[in-house]
Amino acid sequence: MLLFLVRHAIAEERSPERWPDDRARPLTDEGRRRFRSAARGLRAIAATPDHVLSSPFTRAIQTAALLQEHARWPEAEHAEALRADQAVSAFLPLLERHLQLPALGLVGHEPFLGDLASLLLTGDTARTTIEFKKGAVACLRIHATLAGRADLVWLLPPRVLRMLGS
Repeated sequence: MLLFLVRHAIAEERSPERWPDDRARPLTDEGRRRFRSAARGLRAIAATPDHVLSSPFTRAIQTAALLQEHARWPEAEHAEALRADQAVSAFLPLLERHLQLPALGLVGHEPFLGDLASLLLTGDTARTTIEFKKGAVACLRIHATLAGRADLVWLLPPRVLRMLGS
C-alpha cells in the first residue's frame, strides 16, 4: 500500500479571541493559494489515493478539499483518530482497516504525522525525526505489517510541490 501523509496548509495563527476552539482555526488566504499549486504538483507526480482520511479540524478539512479539487483526490472521510491532540497508537486500528487499499491519503497535523512516519519506518515513534512543513507530503510504502515495515518513497516540501504544479 502507498500511504500519502499530508500536513495541512498554512493556517491562521492561534487566537483564543478569534477561535476559542482551536479546531475551528482555518487556513489563511495565502495558505489556500499556495496549497492549490502544491496540490496540482502532487497530481502531476503521484497516484491518486483510493480513499482519504482527514482530521476533523477545519484547517485539515480545508486542505483535503483543496486536494479533492486540484489533485482530484476522493472526498475525505473525517477521522477523529487524526485529530491534532491524538496519539499515533489511537490511529493504528483505523490504518489497519485500510491496509488492503492500493493507496490511502491522510491529512493531518504535526507532531502526529512525524510520529506516525517514524513508527511505520522504524518501529518507534521517536526513533527518527521527519520534518513536515505546512503543506508537505510524504509517500510511504507499507508492507505486510505496520510498525517498522514501511519504506519512505519520497518526502516533498510544499515549495517543490508548488514548482511542480506551476
